[in-house]
Amino acid sequence: MAGQGTILLQWMGEGSINRDLLERVRQQVEAVFAFPADLREGAGLPSDSLEPRRGQHSSTKILRRILTTAPPGAAKVLGITDVDLFIPVLTFVFGEAQVKGLAAVVSTARLRLAYDEQPAPSSLVEARLLKECLHELGHTFGLVHCSDPTCVMSRSNSVLDVDQKRAGFCRDCRQRLRALTEERDGP
Repeated sequence: MAGQGTILLQWMGEGSINRDLLERVRQQVEAVFAFPADLREGAGLPSDSLEPRRGQHSSTKILRRILTTAPPGAAKVLGITDVDLFIPVLTFVFGEAQVKGLAAVVSTARLRLAYDEQPAPSSLVEARLLKECLHELGHTFGLVHCSDPTCVMSRSNSVLDVDQKRAGFCRDCRQRLRALTEERDGP
């Protein structure tokens, strides 16, 4: 699945991020997609992304920021943030992506919590973050939601759903991803 460009992971949070965690996610993204992946300093959150009534940030506005600040030649850009995300029709989202597009965003806000709303162990947060990064990047390559609940492309409505997934694509999604990347790269 070699292709042009690099997958960029960029921190766009309000707090600080564990660089070692981002590096481990970068390595996994690179291995799974067979594209070079790099860490990049983010452009920060857009000033208009916070919806004060909800206390959440618009993932769509963050995607627009990613698009306007993406360097030429990037294959994909994945923003990673610690703010709680929403789209108008849902209470929250773990992330959002442009299907067959350049940009995606994932939030750690809800991934950091255990089922009892207490902080989750760091190993669990890392596993969840990786799964959601693979999921949103899968959308940018053209994959849609999968009916296999253990596939990383299955829909997640709660952290229970995220925890049920494997950190990888099912056989069908792997085949679709291969076909989509070959189609993108051309003959």
